[in-house]
Amino acid sequence: MAGLKLQEGQAIQGLRWQVIFPFLFSWLCHSVSGQIHYSINEELRKGSIVGNVAKDLQLDVKDLPRRKLSIVSDMSEKYFNINLDNGNLYIADRIDRETLCRAAADCVLTFDAVVENPLNVFSIKIEIQDINDNLPKFVQDTLTLDMSEHTSPGAKFVLQKAEDLDLGINSQISYRLSTNQYFSLGEKVSTDGSVFPELILEKPLDRETQDKHELILTASDGGNLVQTGTALINIIINDINDNSPVFTQDVYKVSVRENIPVNTTILQVSASDEDEGVNAQITYSFSTNENHILQTFIINPTNGEINTKEYLDYEENKNYEISVQAKDGGGRAAHAKVLIEIQDENDNAPLISITSSSDLIPEDSAPGTVVALIKVHDRDSGDNGEVQCIIIGDLPFDLLSSASNFYKIVTKNSLDREKMASYNITIQASDKGSPEMTSRKSMRLDVSDINDNAPVFEKSGYTALIAENNSPGASIFNIQARDMDSEDNAKITYSIMSRSNEEDPLSSYLSMNPVTGVIYSQRSFDYEKHREFIIQIIARDNGSPSLNSSTTLRICIVDQNDNSPVILYPSPEADSTTFEMVPWTSEQGSLISKVVAVDADSGHNAWLSYFLQSSEPSLFTIDQHTGEIRTSRAFQERDIMKHGIVVLVKDNGVPSRSASVTINMVVADHFHQVLPELSSQSNKEESQSNLQFYLVIALALISFLFMLTVIIAVVSKYKESKSSSFGSLSTSLYPPVDPRYLSQFNAGTLPLQYSYDVCVTLDPSEQEFAFLKAQHNVPVDSLIDADDSGIGTETLKNSSPAENLIPQVCFQLP
Repeated sequence: MAGLKLQEGQAIQGLRWQVIFPFLFSWLCHSVSGQIHYSINEELRKGSIVGNVAKDLQLDVKDLPRRKLSIVSDMSEKYFNINLDNGNLYIADRIDRETLCRAAADCVLTFDAVVENPLNVFSIKIEIQDINDNLPKFVQDTLTLDMSEHTSPGAKFVLQKAEDLDLGINSQISYRLSTNQYFSLGEKVSTDGSVFPELILEKPLDRETQDKHELILTASDGGNLVQTGTALINIIINDINDNSPVFTQDVYKVSVRENIPVNTTILQVSASDEDEGVNAQITYSFSTNENHILQTFIINPTNGEINTKEYLDYEENKNYEISVQAKDGGGRAAHAKVLIEIQDENDNAPLISITSSSDLIPEDSAPGTVVALIKVHDRDSGDNGEVQCIIIGDLPFDLLSSASNFYKIVTKNSLDREKMASYNITIQASDKGSPEMTSRKSMRLDVSDINDNAPVFEKSGYTALIAENNSPGASIFNIQARDMDSEDNAKITYSIMSRSNEEDPLSSYLSMNPVTGVIYSQRSFDYEKHREFIIQIIARDNGSPSLNSSTTLRICIVDQNDNSPVILYPSPEADSTTFEMVPWTSEQGSLISKVVAVDADSGHNAWLSYFLQSSEPSLFTIDQHTGEIRTSRAFQERDIMKHGIVVLVKDNGVPSRSASVTINMVVADHFHQVLPELSSQSNKEESQSNLQFYLVIALALISFLFMLTVIIAVVSKYKESKSSSFGSLSTSLYPPVDPRYLSQFNAGTLPLQYSYDVCVTLDPSEQEFAFLKAQHNVPVDSLIDADDSGIGTETLKNSSPAENLIPQVCFQLP
């Protein structure tokens, strides 16, 4: 008992040393491969520093948050963490070497440290050093031995050994026996090197003197702070049992697949005892208290068959070492070791984890841009753990190997958001096992837009038909462009391109909504001023830099019948005393005059028709299309000499517009025949106060008639010599109209002839001939008034009032 107290005191002192110097066994070393290797003791307190990773990786501590230094591991993240403020690696949880590595000689935790910007991966290995934190333990706290009193001194009884979960010197166990006079303690070394305590009988037993002995067996490990465990040995003295069980072999080895069914027999151990009866009845059991063994296997106590209790997993335990005990009915026992090796099966699919990724990438990213970093791991071993990765489908991405088990997803050519706005990238990892096992991992990658598409119109040119006299401010056309970009890059602004040097700016006629593309008229259009507008429309997006395109819009003004016909000849403003003389000898159908009219409109609206307005049968007819006035029959004696013909000119528009003019006709072959009629008319029109004035005119006219008769005779003889037929001596007064003006009007009228106006006065006191000024001596361009009402009808007369009062007969001399 004194020895036991001493051992407890040493154990407490050892724990104090562990608290005071937790870091004395931690050091840092760099391997040749570039890996970082730390070595620490197990059972360090949470928050203890393992080392400064940033310093050892030669990283600037200030850059750690930006470069996102992190641990990538399936298990190490539970036990360690990195402080990005100082780069220290801290212990995050209790580390029990025995739990992690069990009885393995080397216990190493490996993980990867990943930094970004630029991307790099570093391998860190942490070796967990064993400390003497486990007491040696016996499988059973109480051992019972039955001894025959006939046992000879020197007999040896092998006892169960103690187990210490520590390693190395911490697991080297020595035994001692409590003080007694009958027994001493020895050791038995098996062929595999295992040491078992052996109880040696020093002197003969006397059942009658003492039938029971109690001994304390103490197991001490070899640690600096010694840990001990004890077991009570009860020795019962009975009849003789002098043979212990013997196994057929000291070590049993078996290799099994990890996917065998539960309750499969993997091994049968066998032992024999030369005794008979109860002393020869052997019971098998596991001589261990390790839970993972007891949970995985079970031994039949009768026949020694070892069966599985649950599925084996190579990735959890690659082999098992089990101590098996065979005990006979007399308490004698034998021990053997069972080594079970687990064979790996391809039962784990590769695991794919995305370590770093981007959710958005610009479409103008250069080929080779890193999109994501992935890690692939297969828990199997050998070919079963070798993994190959591919990207499923025809995508513009490549998978490049980077360090061990790491892959980069990079772009292999340029991206186009307008063709593909997002990608679902599926990575498939396959191992080389048989059968092959695969796994897939998908990630979504969106492509962000850049302004690489200009707005596009559906047509290169548009045509719009707009009726003139439209309402100002009304929408006349809507034009649209489309942009394949998105958001601001697809917002389009419309504008009309205008030239700054225009005298009549386009903006005074048209305007455009910059957002909707609707074109509005600023004022009413006039076909007679503008037949069409050709404008260039620009569509500009809102990107940076902005892109644009243009199209042409041709706006055709459709004519409406908004202009009445204008009569050029005879002038509606002519003096009512002006007559046209029709020869009495005119035959039926003779051309005696012609009405000339134009219409400022075009097309059907400018087609003119001529009509005579008369309720009685007339001596004259007019051609509906040409305006030529002809005689309808030969003249007779009973016909009156003077005729007032009203000619109506109508266009072909809807509704139709018209104009009229009155032509005074006098039927006579000679002027003296016309004089009475004209004199009678003049007398009616003149007042008494002008009677004497007209008498003077009459005397002058008689004198003039004589000379005129001579001239007419000479002219008639001259024409008869040139042509057999006289034709009709037309007195139509064609004004000098500019043919260029008439060509602008598609009226279907005949072109006018140039002529001179010669008028003869009826007063003999005046000159015999009077050359009058042209009645239409105003330039043709001035005949169009500012209100677009058509051709002006102004007639210039002689400035003298007296001349206006003299009756005149006018001729047209070609």
